[in-house]
Amino acid sequence: MGRAAEMTGTTAGFLRTLGEHGLITPLRSDGGHRRFSRYQLRIAMRARDLVDQGTATDAACRIVILEDQLEEALRINEQLREGRPNGQPSAADT
Repeated sequence: MGRAAEMTGTTAGFLRTLGEHGLITPLRSDGGHRRFSRYQLRIAMRARDLVDQGTATDAACRIVILEDQLEEALRINEQLREGRPNGQPSAADT
């Protein structure tokens, strides 16, 4: 947790708060330590940026979730436009 907080420029408490809001859910090691993916760290940094700009933490979490959903919807839309089945990567994705 401490290393993840250091990498994201936040505190362990902030990362726990993001978890409480459902933004990130780290895996746990056998010893019970939280393990964050790079994606989760990027999400945490985006939330931190919003909070630093004056957005409330719960609102920042919702914004990040909506941004992520929009990105996914745009990706699926592009796949459908190109006539590829959902989930099949394009040549650019590989």
